Amino acid sequence: MNNNFHTQSLQDVFIKLQTSERGLTVEEANRRLKEYGPNKLPEAKADSLTIIFLRQFQSPLIYILLAASAAVFATGEIIDGLIILAVLIFNAIVGTIQEGRAQNTLLALKQFVETSATVLRDGREIIISDAEVIPGDIVILQEGEKVPADARVILSQNLKVDEAALTGESEPVHKIADSLHSDVSIQDRRNMIFKGTHAVAGNGRAVVTGTALDTLVGKIAKEISTIESEIPLKINIRYLSRLIIATVAVISTFLFIIGVSSGKTVVEMFTTVVSLSVSIIPEGLPIVMTLVLASGVWRMSKRKALVKKLQAVEALGQASIIAIDKTGTITKNEMVIQKVYVEEKMFDVGGVGYEPKGDISFDGRITDTANHPELLLAGKIGAFCASARVIYSDEDKRFRISGDPTEAAMLVLSQKLGFHKEDLERESRVIGEIPFDYRLKYHAVLHKVGGKNFLTVVGAPEVILELSETIWLYGKQKELTSAGRKNLESIFYQMSQEGLRVMAFAIDPDAGKTLKPGKIRTLSFVGFYGMRDATRPEVASAIRKTELAGIKVVMITGDHKITAQAIAKEVGIWHGNDEVLTGLEVDAMSAAELSQRLKLVSVFARVTPEHKLRIIEAYKSRGEVVAMTGDGVNDAPSLVAADLGVAMGKIGTEVAKEASDIVLLDDNFGSIVSAVEEGRGIYETIKKVILYLFSTSMGEVFTITGALFIGIPLPILPAQIIWLNFVTDGFLDVALAMEPKEKGLLSGKFERPKKYLIDKLMAYRMILMAIPMAIGALYLFTQYHETNIAKAWTMSLTILAVFQWFNAWNCRSEDKSIFEMNPFSNKFLVGATLSIIGLQLFAVYNPLMQKILRTVPLEISDWVAIVLIATSIVVVEEARKFFYRWQLRVRTKLA
Repeated sequence: MNNNFHTQSLQDVFIKLQTSERGLTVEEANRRLKEYGPNKLPEAKADSLTIIFLRQFQSPLIYILLAASAAVFATGEIIDGLIILAVLIFNAIVGTIQEGRAQNTLLALKQFVETSATVLRDGREIIISDAEVIPGDIVILQEGEKVPADARVILSQNLKVDEAALTGESEPVHKIADSLHSDVSIQDRRNMIFKGTHAVAGNGRAVVTGTALDTLVGKIAKEISTIESEIPLKINIRYLSRLIIATVAVISTFLFIIGVSSGKTVVEMFTTVVSLSVSIIPEGLPIVMTLVLASGVWRMSKRKALVKKLQAVEALGQASIIAIDKTGTITKNEMVIQKVYVEEKMFDVGGVGYEPKGDISFDGRITDTANHPELLLAGKIGAFCASARVIYSDEDKRFRISGDPTEAAMLVLSQKLGFHKEDLERESRVIGEIPFDYRLKYHAVLHKVGGKNFLTVVGAPEVILELSETIWLYGKQKELTSAGRKNLESIFYQMSQEGLRVMAFAIDPDAGKTLKPGKIRTLSFVGFYGMRDATRPEVASAIRKTELAGIKVVMITGDHKITAQAIAKEVGIWHGNDEVLTGLEVDAMSAAELSQRLKLVSVFARVTPEHKLRIIEAYKSRGEVVAMTGDGVNDAPSLVAADLGVAMGKIGTEVAKEASDIVLLDDNFGSIVSAVEEGRGIYETIKKVILYLFSTSMGEVFTITGALFIGIPLPILPAQIIWLNFVTDGFLDVALAMEPKEKGLLSGKFERPKKYLIDKLMAYRMILMAIPMAIGALYLFTQYHETNIAKAWTMSLTILAVFQWFNAWNCRSEDKSIFEMNPFSNKFLVGATLSIIGLQLFAVYNPLMQKILRTVPLEISDWVAIVLIATSIVVVEEARKFFYRWQLRVRTKLA
């Protein structure tokens, strides 16, 4: 379909669509329905549990473990191979349960309500399903109805449409039937209406220009399907898997060649290399990651945040940029009067959204409204001129409106000042009314008050000022001088600069009996209402905490530059020196120029979905990890393109919720701060587990390598390696995964994940921990291998196990001494340590285990020697921590 219907005359539109003001014939409508298909967006079929289960195996780390399992089976260790497979299956089951739950929750969030549309067929009005609307249909719209398709307006009787979900603008758009002579942006196409938006006032008719995928919403849906994006942790795991594969290949080849060269048999070295490879490969890592992520998801669910995929909960902790949409995320999409200027006084109005409660302040102090008749008059005028209704919904636990949001804000102000519209109109009946019209730009109502005809008018400030001859001061009409007009214009400008939508109000206390637009010329100016979309109460503190955590917050909105800047300043996003970039300026820049400019910008205004997508991609090109929040259809492409998409659950559109990774079920932006902390805690925990697993594996590698170089038998057998890897490591790494969150995760000092999830300090600690393990194991082995090889193997197996016990406690913190930390803060680790001590005793003294692991009983003196030598790993790490803390103190003093 042609996209330029807004520039064409109505006659050309009718010719193009082969229709008329009488609508289509029934026969033609049936033919077109077959041609174009139903007016529905294609819905992706929900994945079955089998598909979700199989998807859990789509990870390079899982592929490595499957290969390791096959290699273990090849060596004849059937039980060990089955253990690896059991770990992978358990991991897949946990992931399937979470994704299945998230999918079911999203399906429950969808509102399967089939809406209808009124169309003209053969010149008669009929009601049909939305799905049956086709191009060329004449749609009849009334207040409160949903727009069923994209259409060109052919008749507007004060028709106002809420397009916030599509454009991000909180103020309803007045629709006109005139053609537009330039190719303007979507926000400015005032003669077009779009599928999924709502008529909030007036009525009108429009000819349908596009349905299903040919609508603006449909094009966005198609665009989403072409965007590819990965959660950061998934990328990190892929790189870590490649590192593991390369490490295993190099070490295995090296040791195999050295072993065969030193006289070991090919079979012996193959079995050893396979066992060692299994040891290096962290079989426990997937299950630990799953448990850590699942517990994070569970904690987030308690905060009303639905995590659709396990890895998403960690991603927000990595974020360096959080891009937030204004309408619905920062604001509530509820117009609220925040300032009233009357009788040369500026009053501040408190309260939240459409709730009819709030304090009135003057000069920073709460005032008694009974002492301000001028303010009461402002409230009375608001009630008289408000045609909207505000109703509390028990189902949603929130106030909803019917009608124009601007007039709803006036009604709420009047209620805050103690007026009730129904009571007022019983006492002062309505004589006449001129509804708001985009040409007149005012709403006038005539009431019978005290035997006189009392006229109240609310409208655009420039129009009301032009119609006013006097000004109402202290209960009397006074001449409005040119100086007075200039002063009022100055007040109007100042309020506008604060991002307020300003409406002026005036009265005629003794008007005529009839109400006609041409006769309204002698008004008495009363004051200004300053209103804006109400900000969410939790947003400012959440943004402050987020920025203290070292994350930059930027606002992306379809709103005007002044409005966007004022709201960004109010909630703490715009700091005075930051730039505000508009969509037109983004269009004028190349990708490189935009990327370079981003570091100076905190607010993007007047942007389209295409602009949002460009901005997200530009941030990613700078190496930033980007989280995007939004609720509208216009946010969906950028929610998909961002490293992490966060949608609003209550007010969010279905398209936005489908495109996101996390859904805030209660729309509480403060949950994002909790998610950041949760994500960072998860990353720190994963680091501890990786450090533990790789340092112990490295200790085993150093032990075997050392034995090959000094020409002694292998100090640890394949079955013993499997025992250490699955039993000792298996208990301790799961217990480490339960480590409580560290303090200071929301400080700006947090170091974001490296490419391989391993930083320099971790690599240094791994080597430092592995060296005493290898030296201790080799020392004890060489004491016995020539006289009692079975005891030598038992000693080396047991000391490596004890090294691992102590090392798990080392890994709890990178700077705190284990003697400073409360051992019972992680009861799981205490329990795991006691359990594996019992299991190691079982391995040494049980006759069956002695046959499997080739162990022999040890004496008390052997245990004393083992424990004393194994404490060296604690001594080495405690020394490193001491110097690390000392360096930190020195750096702090120098800073």
